[in-house]
Amino acid sequence: MAAVRVRQHQQQVQQPITPPSPQPTIIRRKKTNQKFEKTMLIVLVGIIAVLSVLVLNKQAAIQTTSMDIQKIEAEAEEITKQNVDLTVRVSELSTYENIWKKAKELGLTQNEKNVKVVPGE
Repeated sequence: MAAVRVRQHQQQVQQPITPPSPQPTIIRRKKTNQKFEKTMLIVLVGIIAVLSVLVLNKQAAIQTTSMDIQKIEAEAEEITKQNVDLTVRVSELSTYENIWKKAKELGLTQNEKNVKVVPGE
């Protein structure tokens, strides 16, 4: 037995004695707070996602409306050009010579008895 004790004593002497290290303190949070925080985070992410979709939807609507306005403006400009062209054509066709030429083509003649002169102002 003495031999066993000597061996145990030698093993204890060979191993250096280290002081016990202090364990780090672990702060435990309540599970209810973690669930609440996770829920609030999910709600916040959901709100941000919904708002992002709404903003994108409004931007798309604005873009579509802008394109419609440009098309209508182009159509209005084209109609304005047509109106100017038609006004010029009316002024060309309403000259005395053109009216007289068209009347002769249709077989109309000038009757001096039916002509009434109205004094101008």
